Amino acid sequence: MPSLVRRTAVAGRSYSSSDKLAKQLGYLSIGLGLAELVMPKALCRASGIPGLENVVRAYGVREIATGLAILTTHNPEPWIWARVAGDVVDMATVATGLQQDNDKRSANVVALGALAAVTALDFACARSLGAEKGNRRTAVADYSNQSGFPQGLGAARGAARDAPIADDMKTPRLLRLWAAPVQQPDRQQLHPKAAAR
Repeated sequence: MPSLVRRTAVAGRSYSSSDKLAKQLGYLSIGLGLAELVMPKALCRASGIPGLENVVRAYGVREIATGLAILTTHNPEPWIWARVAGDVVDMATVATGLQQDNDKRSANVVALGALAAVTALDFACARSLGAEKGNRRTAVADYSNQSGFPQGLGAARGAARDAPIADDMKTPRLLRLWAAPVQQPDRQQLHPKAAAR
C-alpha cells in the first residue's frame, strides 16, 4: 500500500498553490509589520482607533516574526494558523473603535471588512495546507516495504555470520586502545621522598 502522506512542502521548493500562497502571506506579514512599526499613527487614524499606537507597534513586531517564520520553515501551516489568531486579535482591537463616540466609524467598518477578508484568506490557506499534508486523523504512513538496511534486507541476511570474529568480543575494535589495562606508575618515581619514609 503506498503512503497516503503527501509531501507538498520541501525545503527550497513549493509543490502546491497553497505553499505559494503561504509564502505570499509571509511577505504580506513582513510588509504589514514594517508599516505598523514605521507609521502606527497613520494606521490608527485610518482604522479609526486613535491612541493605540503602541499596541499597533507591538502588532507590527508580531507580524514580522510570523512572516519570517513562514518564509524560513518548510512547513508554514502552524505559522499561518498563528496569522489567523493574530487577525482575530487585530479585529478585536479595531472593533473597540466602534464602541467609541467618534467620527471614524466608517473607517472602523472598512478596516474590519479588510481584516475579515484577510482572515478568511489565511484560514483557507491554513486549512488547505493541513488537508494537503494530512494530519493525525488522515495521514497514514505505510512502511511495510522499508527494511531499514541501506542495501536492502537480502544483503543484510547472513552479514553477521560472515563477519570475522575478533579475539576480544567484549570490547569493540575502535575502543580497544582505551580499554587496554593501564599500568600504574611506580610510586617511587612519582614521589621519591614519600617512598623513602
